[in-house]
Amino acid sequence: MSIPDGTPDGTAEPRERLSALWSAHAVRVQAYLWRRTDPDTAQDVLSETFLVAWRRLDDVPDPALPWLLVVARNLVRNAHRAARRRRTLDEELASLAASAPLPEAAPEALAVERDGLLRALAHLTEREREAILLVAWDGLAPPEAAAVAGCSTATFHVRLHRARRRLASLADGPADGPADGPAGQGTDDTRSPAPSRRSA
Repeated sequence: MSIPDGTPDGTAEPRERLSALWSAHAVRVQAYLWRRTDPDTAQDVLSETFLVAWRRLDDVPDPALPWLLVVARNLVRNAHRAARRRRTLDEELASLAASAPLPEAAPEALAVERDGLLRALAHLTEREREAILLVAWDGLAPPEAAAVAGCSTATFHVRLHRARRRLASLADGPADGPADGPAGQGTDDTRSPAPSRRSA
């Protein structure tokens, strides 16, 4: 393990303590990780565990092994959640591509346009993507889509309007700004008045 050059208090003592922790516990932490994840992830998490120990050296108790194993367990959980999110997104994009097949003899520009649209959809929040797909892919009218989404028709109209606006922006080019709200969450329920209730 490569120990960071800087030290929390500018002395060599923290480096020596981290080296001692690594020498005493790295093999045990690695064995723990091998039982819970694949070798590549285990190696990455092992390094991250001791990086956390370095950053929080004053919080590492004696004995340190239980504390290190808790850190390692939490990092494994985070890694698994991230992997599940990536798989879910990959599966969703594959499903979208399959449900909108490219017509035979379509021009190359159409393939590029479709790829850009799928990428833009992937960058929407979960609520934004759901609003678009319920209407565009599933063919639901806004009142029906609102029932599926678990919100009022007025709220769904707001959500759909914002989702379409952001999708158009993303499809035109990469967006530098953040979404209207955190991924998977919406701030649309309270901010804007609902548009008219005509069908999308």
